[in-house]
Amino acid sequence: MIDYGQFCTVARGAEVLCERWTPLVVRELMCGSTHFNDIRRGVPRMSGSLLVQRLRKLEEVGVVKRVQGKGASAEYHLTGAGEELRPIVMALGHWGARWIGSRLKRGQLDAGFLMWDMRRFVRVDECPSGRRIVIHFRFTDAAEGERRWWLVVDEGGANLCRDDPGEDVTLIVESSVLALTEIWTGDRDAQEMVRQRKLRVIGPARDARDLWRWLGRSAFAQTREAALADSR
Repeated sequence: MIDYGQFCTVARGAEVLCERWTPLVVRELMCGSTHFNDIRRGVPRMSGSLLVQRLRKLEEVGVVKRVQGKGASAEYHLTGAGEELRPIVMALGHWGARWIGSRLKRGQLDAGFLMWDMRRFVRVDECPSGRRIVIHFRFTDAAEGERRWWLVVDEGGANLCRDDPGEDVTLIVESSVLALTEIWTGDRDAQEMVRQRKLRVIGPARDARDLWRWLGRSAFAQTREAALADSR
């Protein structure tokens, strides 16, 4: 654990929150991940052993509580102290969207994390009632094993599959990882990317039009769009 050797509560708070990966672990808990494997899907480049360390430390300082879930697996939940970090983490995200933006390097693009983030923010209430939606994503430039994803949405929620679920596909989305990431984060407009042929949506015209309403966007996309508008 970091130790700044100061009594100042800014320093003491930073000792807890500013260790490498810790803010992202808190972000995952804020977004509803409670099982170890789900948390790790949101931080895929973090080793499992380090995640164990960070969760243990957050538990020790009272930010996270570990409870026995159904079956053998434990669940991790934010305590009241952890919930008080929510506006801090969200403010950091909005600050980054406004002042840093994307300007993504190749090493910062991650198809798996992009799909995981999209899954948890799917606007289920905007999808057609009583109808199962299956969206097949095909990335043209993702790493081997990360090029095909299926997002299955019904009234029970959204599930993300790496293997073909064997159901009729509603829409197919073909894109580079960068193009879809830029749409998701608010850097680019979806229809503009379609017109520029950087992304294709294959399927019934009405469903293709409604796709972006179903998917929604990143929690920080509006802030990013506003920053871009202010810079013009």
